[in-house]
Amino acid sequence: MAILSLMLAAPASASQLIERDATQVRLAVNSKGEALLTYRARGGLRRVLAWNAVDARLVDAWPKPQVRFRMDFAGGWGKYRTRYWTRFDDRCRPYDGPPLPFLVTACDAPDGTFWALQSWRTALPDLGFAPWLPTQRATELHLSHWSGPVASLEVWTDWIYGGRFHDLFGRLTYRGRPVYGLKTDRLGAPLDGYGRLVYLDTYDSRYGPGWRRENSFVAHNPTGIFCYGFYAFNAQSYPHPPGYPLAKLRGPANGSKYRLTVEGPGVTPDVSVVVPGLHDFDPKNPADVEYERRQNAILDSIVGVDKLCRQH
Repeated sequence: MAILSLMLAAPASASQLIERDATQVRLAVNSKGEALLTYRARGGLRRVLAWNAVDARLVDAWPKPQVRFRMDFAGGWGKYRTRYWTRFDDRCRPYDGPPLPFLVTACDAPDGTFWALQSWRTALPDLGFAPWLPTQRATELHLSHWSGPVASLEVWTDWIYGGRFHDLFGRLTYRGRPVYGLKTDRLGAPLDGYGRLVYLDTYDSRYGPGWRRENSFVAHNPTGIFCYGFYAFNAQSYPHPPGYPLAKLRGPANGSKYRLTVEGPGVTPDVSVVVPGLHDFDPKNPADVEYERRQNAILDSIVGVDKLCRQH
């Protein structure tokens, strides 16, 4: 399959970013479709009122903007000119929605919708580098609000180019439809609110023990398909720590397992999948040959008109 490996910028809006490195997070929801978030960050107590968004628009709705919350970072003072947080009528019920990764807290609203807060390190540097900037180390607090199914992230592993390299491929869908964007910047980062980055982490690779960020890339237009080959990359094409020798290659970061995470379309929750890694391909091993045949058949069955993910 042809491989798109890009250094990418900050993600497009999705399950909406509220704060970085928040602690003591609490969520309250009323019967008016509002959520009140209370937490500590940047040395003080913060209150955020959010409303006016649920679920996601499909890309067919373009050029309408993707749904986004309206937010009052004064806890309701900006919207109501009162100390609204002191009389907020919390109707949160115990959460009984789908399991969510990186969950901080969630609840069922009186109207049957769900609200959730998730927190994870979205901005980690690629190629397994340890963070060297505060923004790279930060955990991001994301708010979501939805009424039906969450996005579906499917992932498969195999080998490519005659078994020389490890690879994974997959697709991102929402309500059975592909998730993709119509506009990216020169580095491939979504610009239109519809596209999504797939964040790829590798576990126990040559980068070191535990989870390390390998890369991030977009699901393709118009299929929602993505594919990624594990090669050695030149750090010069990526943000890198000061003083790192640019001629030194990084990878290939074949791992014992992989984690792929996507910020949900619109204001739906972030989703994540963990899949086991593979050993090196042995063309004399019938099990490896059969596994590769099955994975190629899966790819052929989903690739459709996608032009970037056809290499076996």
